[in-house]
Amino acid sequence: MPHVIIVGCGFGGLAAARALAGAKVDITMIDRSNHHLFQPLLYQVATAGLSAPAISAPIRSILAEQRNVTSLMAAVADIDVARKTVVLEDGSEIAYDYLIVAAGSTHSYFGHDEWAPLAPGLKTLEDAFDIRRRILMAFEYAEREDDPVRRAEWLTFTVIGAGATGVEMAGTLIEIARHTLRGEFRRIDPHQANVVLLEGSDRVLAAFPPDLSEKARMQLVKLGVDVRTGSRVTGIDQECVRYTDRDGDQRLASRTVIWSAGVAASPLGKALNVPLDRAGRVPVGGELSIPGHPEVFVIGDLAAVTSEGKPVPGVSPAAKQMGRVAARNILAHIAGKAPQNFVYQDYGSLATIGRKAAVAMVGKLKFSGYPAWLFWLFIHVYFLIGFRNRLMVMTDWAWAYLTFKRSARVISSAIDTPPSKPRDEAPTS
Repeated sequence: MPHVIIVGCGFGGLAAARALAGAKVDITMIDRSNHHLFQPLLYQVATAGLSAPAISAPIRSILAEQRNVTSLMAAVADIDVARKTVVLEDGSEIAYDYLIVAAGSTHSYFGHDEWAPLAPGLKTLEDAFDIRRRILMAFEYAEREDDPVRRAEWLTFTVIGAGATGVEMAGTLIEIARHTLRGEFRRIDPHQANVVLLEGSDRVLAAFPPDLSEKARMQLVKLGVDVRTGSRVTGIDQECVRYTDRDGDQRLASRTVIWSAGVAASPLGKALNVPLDRAGRVPVGGELSIPGHPEVFVIGDLAAVTSEGKPVPGVSPAAKQMGRVAARNILAHIAGKAPQNFVYQDYGSLATIGRKAAVAMVGKLKFSGYPAWLFWLFIHVYFLIGFRNRLMVMTDWAWAYLTFKRSARVISSAIDTPPSKPRDEAPTS
């Protein structure tokens, strides 16, 4: 039977595999991790609201009943489209008849990769664990700090980028400081923590209409977030973030920085030997295959595709739709039929800001506040993988709503010494 290789078990790759269930093809699913991750709720793990198993599930478990799928936990090092082979990190090769590349995206620091260790982004569970540890340890370090200036540095949290992830992260951080940690410390008042959201453009949630963007900004300010638009970051070190705004160069003393300002396509796109766009994505035609190779499909965040003259956004519904179309086109190719062109169905946009605060756009309908927040809760629970995950998330959210508590606040790594300036150095304001 024809052999189909799917690289990446994100939303697009999983949708493609499921669309090929029952088809007379052999499928090999290759992913560098052993789990499918529900990325829209990853920030909840980073902020101790949910545990990792609540938003992830083993790939083998998800596809266990689909007998035409073999799952491999491996990293793809190269793709030889001329020889129709995928090269793994150990040098082994797997031949294919059809290939679906759904390798996703990674962080983009706009040419400043040296910022990555100081301002981690959020794409994987490992990223979430790292950010969660930094957030919780910042309060621990502040409790141990005698110098008021350095204590203020630890209690200042900076989120760079006011897209959906940045807005959600900033709103949740202020909730942790104002409510979750109330009464738990003796030498500091977590309520005094400062959450700063830096955005280079003139408004938050730039993908939303201006009126919803303004409502989101107002809700963030009401929660207590310091929103600074028109602020372009120029430098990051262990003690501060430097940026420029309409008043010139600025310095923000902050020891915990989270990056959500940009994404770049997976480097695996370079292996296909086709021209890439500025974000590193692979331009594909309406049938989602690369030029000259109708057997190679690129979907999800790695694909640069237009639908009805408009660029398709890098969101999970688009990835799922691409995965299903790629699968149908493989079956059409096997049957000698014409391929189907991809037409994106936009079901709307959602972004949560905090408790009872969100914005939503579904078709021409726009709403915000508590109704949007309830709608956001329902949609995210509905699309989770498996009944167990839905039950866990609903239980954790109900508990957090009633008590303001976050149950996943475990720091597993060893205690280390907080970095600080020498005691004889004059503090910098």
